[in-house]
Amino acid sequence: MVAPRGLAKFNRHVTNRVFGIVAPHLPGFAMIVHTGRKSGKKYRTPVNMFRTDAGYRIALTYGPQSDWVRNVVAAGGCDAIVRGKAMHLTSPIVRHDPSRGGMRGVARPVLSALRVNDFLDLAV
Repeated sequence: MVAPRGLAKFNRHVTNRVFGIVAPHLPGFAMIVHTGRKSGKKYRTPVNMFRTDAGYRIALTYGPQSDWVRNVVAAGGCDAIVRGKAMHLTSPIVRHDPSRGGMRGVARPVLSALRVNDFLDLAV
């Protein structure tokens, strides 16, 4: 069960503004900086992001149809702030992975409980 779109709208306008301050510094989180496909405007989106052997994996808690995901895929990458450090990520691939590969620690059971099966993989 992916989080409802109504919750996504609330989070975009309320929670993300508050959480956006700390997300770039917390383990398991990052701030994605991406450009709107149509507007050309820069956006900042806090996400759950995890290191993998090939780069990074982002849990798509609102599914792959989210605007920020579509922006990153269309642009061929994005910038990310991870633990206070900026980096450029490339080669975005949306993957459906019910096994939640690459998730470590408490992330796997939490994402399993939320039934998150879609991820965005990015290379460094």
